[in-house]
Amino acid sequence: MPTFLIIIHVIVSIALIMIILLQTGKGADMGAAFGGGGSQTLFGSTGSSTFLGKLTTVAAVIFMLTSLVLAYMSGHRTPSSIMLNQKPPIEQKATPTAPPTAPEKAPQPNPEASQPAKPAHTK
Repeated sequence: MPTFLIIIHVIVSIALIMIILLQTGKGADMGAAFGGGGSQTLFGSTGSSTFLGKLTTVAAVIFMLTSLVLAYMSGHRTPSSIMLNQKPPIEQKATPTAPPTAPEKAPQPNPEASQPAKPAHTK
């Protein structure tokens, strides 16, 4: 069922794109009113607007319905498992272990007791 709906959805979306691209803009109607564009349209000077308009509406409604049904189906999917006959493993609590102790620090040299650095020889 979902595969069939996806195929219908893709076909309707491509058809919707094609129908919208076939329609003429509002600026082209002025030239058709004076007889300038009647021979260039597929359905005559006024016939294309109503037919393509209705076809666009039908395609848009089908597109919206398939979108809603596909969204509903993907949201209410039943979880499936490949391990239907297997019992879940028993969970055991981990035994607490003692935190590791910090290593002992090596004795630090006392900077006050050290000798000052010798100056470098200059020529």
